[in-house]
Amino acid sequence: MTDIRRTVLWVVFTMSLVLLWDGWQKHNGHPSMFSPAPKAVATAPAGAAASGVPAAASTAGGAQAAAAAATPAAAPSEKVTIRTDVLTVTVDTLGGDIVRAELPKYLTSPDPTVTDQLLQMVHLQKKPEFTPEPVVLFNAAQHYRAQTGLVGGSGPLPTHNTPMTAVQGPRELEAGKDEVKLRLESAEVGGVKLVKTYTFKRGAYTVGVSHEVINAGSAPVTPQVYLQLVRDGSTVTGGAAFTPSFTGPAVYNDKAKFKTIKFEDIDKNKVDIEKHANDGWVSMVQHYFASAWLVNEPGNREFFVQKRPGAVGVAPDTYATGMVFTLPTLAPGASTTQNATLFAGPQEENNLAKLAPGLERVKDYGMLTILAEPLFWLLDKLHGVIGNWGWTIVALVLLLKIALYGLNASAYKSMARMKAVAPRINEMKERLKDNPQQMQQEMMKIYREEKINPIGGCLPIFLQMPIFMALYWVLLSTVEMRQAPWMLWITDLSVRDPYFILPLLMMLSSLFQVWLNPPAADPMQQKMMWIMPVAFGIMFFVFPAGLVLYWLTNNILSIAQQWMINKQLGVN
Repeated sequence: MTDIRRTVLWVVFTMSLVLLWDGWQKHNGHPSMFSPAPKAVATAPAGAAASGVPAAASTAGGAQAAAAAATPAAAPSEKVTIRTDVLTVTVDTLGGDIVRAELPKYLTSPDPTVTDQLLQMVHLQKKPEFTPEPVVLFNAAQHYRAQTGLVGGSGPLPTHNTPMTAVQGPRELEAGKDEVKLRLESAEVGGVKLVKTYTFKRGAYTVGVSHEVINAGSAPVTPQVYLQLVRDGSTVTGGAAFTPSFTGPAVYNDKAKFKTIKFEDIDKNKVDIEKHANDGWVSMVQHYFASAWLVNEPGNREFFVQKRPGAVGVAPDTYATGMVFTLPTLAPGASTTQNATLFAGPQEENNLAKLAPGLERVKDYGMLTILAEPLFWLLDKLHGVIGNWGWTIVALVLLLKIALYGLNASAYKSMARMKAVAPRINEMKERLKDNPQQMQQEMMKIYREEKINPIGGCLPIFLQMPIFMALYWVLLSTVEMRQAPWMLWITDLSVRDPYFILPLLMMLSSLFQVWLNPPAADPMQQKMMWIMPVAFGIMFFVFPAGLVLYWLTNNILSIAQQWMINKQLGVN
């Protein structure tokens, strides 16, 4: 039974680490060990417009308006930059696209890979200087843009391919002011004029976007406003040792709730979303950050996710997600306004929940969301009191140890008694080695007499491994812990320990726990008991420092509790 208990423990621990390693591989762009890498399909799904303008939403009569013409070859373009305290946004007057968004309060960081560290150790090279720069969301490198325009009607309308004129005004948030605006006006296209007004507010990662549609023609028109986010399918890389848990489009509404769509599924035309709803939003998600079009006022909208083929040898394929809204019919000379909000910023869970229903779901917790969400809530509350994320993790382990004290004490008492009777059991096994049936009976008799539960030590591990894995996802996904220091050399809990000190301490503490536990009857198994902490410690070299801190603290408290119980029972 002792061997069975050990086998169960190691199987649980090993499988948990295998799953963590597989997740780490997938986050770094490598295929999963459990499924082959998907093959991209070159063909684009139906409905993708060559001009990048989505088809009009379905009307009551079922008709579809034609997409607008492609961008004029020599269309004028001017870049206008707006600066606030938290955003630096560049707007292209060609269509009024947002083509760049810098987040000056969030800086890039170097990627401390194990290979680089080892090379520096071997060659004694000085670590190259790294200059942090603001994190950038919308950018030309990934063809990442936020676009809006008009479709519908019987002819062309102003789209994101239509040149616009920027009205003169301030371009920076002035001291004492709470907002700055940028107004863009298009010429008449099909008798319709579009005026876009961007409103930037102090301290906000949201941009108010109003679309004033003016019918300057001689016939009624029923325009539709589209809001879309466009980017290529490249994986986002950043300054952390762990790259994004998910990169790609996401759609939310009350009918289908939250749904992410992989780029490879779009390639294969396997997009399954709820296309019509009375609420909801669309987003482009990446590690720690996201962009989203939000319209919280109820109203019918049509969602789309499309692949846009790029020009061969010139531009890559891009992927678009967006919404289309049908506006009221405008008589000649009439106008109407549609308002939306563009979010471009960090995945701060508490702030996201305030912006739109379900927006906090862009923060990817993987399969263990049900545990990760309350775990982050508890961490957030503790951090509000402690003020340091490293000590917050230590406090979390302490609270869990207190909550599981009785259960752990029972397990450690069982293990201490097992260590105390180990010589007696070994003598009995040697004496009855030719009679396995009697040996098993005698062993169970000893366990009953000493009140030992041979699998009693398994339960704490079963309970704590899901918490350990959920914390892994919290550390991987929580932007609040990005570049969060603990003390001394640990300046970022979301990446690995740059000097491997925490993993080495964790390895030593695990070895000390092996010494405290009863020895295995099988000599080969006992050797494995000493080898496994070393193997796992090496694997922990690439895990986030916060996760290793959690496990090290758990080991230290477990050692202290087991040492006390061993002393109480007189076990050496």
